[in-house]
Amino acid sequence: MIVIIGATGTIGSALLERLVDLGIPARALSREPKKLRDKLGEKGQSTIEVAAADATDPESLRRAFTGASQLFLAMSNSPRQIELETSIIQIAAEAGIKHIVKISSPAFEMSSPVAVAGWHQEIEKVLSESGLTHTVLRPYAFMQNLLRFTPTITTQNVFFGSMGDSSCNFIDCRDIADVAAEILTNREVSGQVYTLTGSEIFSYPQIASQLSALLDREIRYIDMDPQVLLRNLIEHGHMPPWLANHVVEIQAMSRIVPERPTDTVKRLLGREPRKLDAFLNEYVTNFR
Repeated sequence: MIVIIGATGTIGSALLERLVDLGIPARALSREPKKLRDKLGEKGQSTIEVAAADATDPESLRRAFTGASQLFLAMSNSPRQIELETSIIQIAAEAGIKHIVKISSPAFEMSSPVAVAGWHQEIEKVLSESGLTHTVLRPYAFMQNLLRFTPTITTQNVFFGSMGDSSCNFIDCRDIADVAAEILTNREVSGQVYTLTGSEIFSYPQIASQLSALLDREIRYIDMDPQVLLRNLIEHGHMPPWLANHVVEIQAMSRIVPERPTDTVKRLLGREPRKLDAFLNEYVTNFR
């Protein structure tokens, strides 16, 4: 049995869809199991068992891990990341889980530190010391996060950042989910650390040009001083300070540490990863 933590997240939801398509049974954990069952529908519920559990409730996790051999771990970033994921790993080991697939972050860079990457580095260390077989997935920027720019694109024809014209690796979360499904169902590719990207890199000005052509109106990228962007994210984007800092830090890293695509998705799945232009076309109505 495969247990899914993060079943309602962007990657976790796509993983459930993939497992349903493959006919692979799994147990998805949720604090609101009824909502998840409704989302899965009749077909999904025939393959996916939904269990009530909370990462802050060890006893609920122990019940949920009963009889399972693998765990997919994809928690939303938070200041409690190390505490919660460390506890989950310990409980999983005690419950008899043999293999954990963890969603991590790009490797921590001393030249341009990102606090959240440091958290994941600590958790990866705990995994390494746990004695469990583990596979770490380190995806770069999610294409789905570009949808966060829709409010200013639809109302002002602009979006903001502090990346200059540096290029960034982007990956569709559905490709991450497909890789996770492959690893959970193919022991030969488990037990590794995989860096996941799409097959192309793009700067924000290039994305603005793509959106302009797609929407048939000019979309501009406005580059900001990092501290100005930080204030805007907190004051106007209503982000908690730790998250706003994370956004600014990862954009700073893109300017300092050159990003290059990997061929990991193609090697694992036998196909090219999804393209950014296909993603933008699929979600074009969100940007209109």
